[in-house]
This record gives sequence, C-alpha cells and structure tokens, in this order.
Amino acid sequence: MVDVTPILPGLSLVQGKAVVARFDGGRLSSEGGLLALREIESRLGLADRLAACLRDPRAPERVAHRLAEMIRFRMLMIAAGYEDGNDADSLRADPMFKLALDRSPSDAELCSQSTISRLENLPDMRALLRLGRALIEQYCASFRQVPKRIVLDVDDTFDRVHGGQQLRLFNAFHDDYGFQPIVVFDGEGRFVTALLRPGKRPGGHEIRAFLRRLVGALRAHWPRVEILLRADSHYACPEVFDWCRNNRVDWVLGLAPNAALKRHVEALEKTTAERFTTAPARGKVRRFAQFHDAARSWSRVERIIARVEAGAEGTDTRFIVTNLEGGRAKQLYQRLYCARGQAENHIKAWKNHLAADRTSCHEATANQFRLFLHAGAYWLLWSMRRLMPKASAWRVMQFDTLRLRLIKIAARVVELKKQIKIHLPSSTPDQAIFGIILSRLPRLIT
Repeated sequence: MVDVTPILPGLSLVQGKAVVARFDGGRLSSEGGLLALREIESRLGLADRLAACLRDPRAPERVAHRLAEMIRFRMLMIAAGYEDGNDADSLRADPMFKLALDRSPSDAELCSQSTISRLENLPDMRALLRLGRALIEQYCASFRQVPKRIVLDVDDTFDRVHGGQQLRLFNAFHDDYGFQPIVVFDGEGRFVTALLRPGKRPGGHEIRAFLRRLVGALRAHWPRVEILLRADSHYACPEVFDWCRNNRVDWVLGLAPNAALKRHVEALEKTTAERFTTAPARGKVRRFAQFHDAARSWSRVERIIARVEAGAEGTDTRFIVTNLEGGRAKQLYQRLYCARGQAENHIKAWKNHLAADRTSCHEATANQFRLFLHAGAYWLLWSMRRLMPKASAWRVMQFDTLRLRLIKIAARVVELKKQIKIHLPSSTPDQAIFGIILSRLPRLIT
C-alpha cells in the first residue's frame, strides 16, 4: 500500500538518523481534558438550562443539531481557548469534541460556523431575560443549602469594539469606542450575571433598575437571604442608598474623595504623616477614622470610613460608605471592602482568559447572548477548579494555566464495536489530578 500522506520537509537529522514526520496518526485530538469538562457540564446541566430559554424556529424533522448541543459545543470551545465561532469549522470533526457532545468519532460532524452564527442571533429581548434568569438559577443551584448571607461584587469593565455594533459608544477615558457591561460575581467567585450596555459609566437610575431585577430574581429563590453589595465609588449614589435601604440590602461602597470629606480627616492626615516621618524605617503608617456625613443629594447622613496612609510618596486617603452599624472601621475597610479586589481577578479570568470581550456581532442581542455563553464557559472552569483540594495550588490557579495543564492534552481515540478507547500520553505530568476531579464530581450540585 502506498502512503500518499506527504512527509514534512526540512527536518534535520538526529544523531545521523533521518526524521520522517507525516500527519497520519489517525484520530488524534489536542483536547484530551474535555473528558473532565464533559462530565462537569453534564452534572451542571447548564447547556440544557440555557437551551430551554430559547424557541427553536426550525422544523423538528429537519433538525440535525439541537440547541442544547450547539450551546454545549460553543461553551466547550470557549473553555478550551477557541473563542471565535469560525473555529467551529475546524473543530467540528475533532473526536474529543464529538465525545463531549455524546457522539461517536465516526458520527456526523458537529455544527459549523454558520450554524453557530444563527444560534447567536436567535434570542430576542424576552429570550435574553429568560437566559439571565437561567444563569441566576444556575448560581442558586450551585449551593448545597440556602445561604444565610451572600456578597455581590458589582463592577463594570470596558470592552473595545472595532466595528459598527449596536450600543457602541465613545469613551473619553479609554479614548476608544466600546461597551461597558456590568458584571456580577459573588464573594467566592461564582458568576451571577452580566449586562451589555453602552461604553459609559452607569448612572444612579440605571444601577437601581439593574439591582431591582437582580435582587428580585435572587429573592424569588431565597426570600430571606441577606445580601451585601460591594462596588466602586460610582455606585455610591442616592438612588442606590435609598433603594437598598428599602429592600433589605446592605452595602459597602467606595466613595470618591472631595473637599468636604477631606475636612473630616485633616488632623488625622497630619499626625499620620508625622508618625511616618518620625520612624520611616518601620514602613507605611495606616490609620482609620469614621464619621457621619451626607452630600446635598443624599436623603440622610451615612456612615463613612476613612483610611489614611502615609509613606515615602506622601499621604493617601480613601473613603468608603456603608449602612452597616457594627464592626470596627479597620475591619470593615481591610477585611470586608478590600476583599472586593478579588472581583477584578474574576473579571480578568472571564474577559482575558475566556475572551468575553469577543462581542463582534452587529446586533446587541447577539452580543448579550455571547456574554452569557462566555459566562457558561466560566462556570465550567470555575467548577473544575472548585473540585481541587483546598490546600493545593490548583484551587487558585488561573483559568489559562488550568486549560494548559488539564485540557490541552493529546489524545488518540480508537472506536471499537463495543467501546471507545482514549489513549492519553504516558508522560502527562498531571495524571493524578484527573482521578481527583472525576472522583469528586458527585460534589457538584445539579
């Protein structure tokens, strides 16, 4: 038999021996780690949950790819590092992706890029509202029991666009056109929701409307849950204060400094700077103060905490505002408010490692659906990381490193009459962690 597969040219000799390389290895895949992601997704049931929110306009007898299958394929693609829908054309025949979608390697190919594009443009506004509620249902289902209190970290992030997409807006701070979606995580890194919006900071009325829908959806599942809101200074506005107070929502929010606030801490800033000057070798000096004050637009005075820090670069003062009555100022600032900085890492994982800023569709509804699909990929990798031993480095590993170590593994797939064999490299450095992940799968809440 003559092998018609061409030999790769230009390879140098190794110890005098010719190196012969061909693309003739059979059914090989670089995504062996999809074995674990497939099991995680099947237990979360996220693709089925999202597909149930959509109405399929196709004739049932002519459907080759179900909505749930397409959504599952898209989320697995994103989790594996293929954020572009065009990648579906080269991955639709991949044996590991077929297995992840409950198909045999010899079955028909998966959906193409054009089918993915039609899927992304399928939802209307009502469907998007259902999808948003489905994500919140996923969030609530991830708890073993109803929590007494949850912490919601709300933030917005700039998303540059390079076309004529709906809702794009010029942002002077970033000197570019884009969106500025609001993203919500809880204190442990669970994804709650995301809202596509124009590229400007949200105002008080918009934030209040967003919180009303979000808290209403959460309390539909947990009527008595206590909610603490953490956010940056531009969320500290009277509309938010009044609404949260009337709806049993606590808050710890950043507060932009101004002359009126500075007057309360002038003496503290002076004495803190003097302490540092007296003993600079001891490092920066940090002190705290609290007082009650109100801007002219506020309906009442609020508790404000100031953090004053003096160092070689000078004095730096930050403020937060809260409705919490108990707790020392230092604890509220350092342990409670500063913990919201972890939300920046969650946004980084979602936006950079999972390319959630791939919002290149023209229609705003399609781009909103893309945010939800990338949120689904986040849930897959977050759940995988959650299964890791608590004291190990795996528990805090970045998503891109997790993908490189556990998903990008070569696999040879052999389909027999009664079984499918998957041959993984004997030299895989992280073999033991796969056994840990698969043994802990029952811990995932479905």
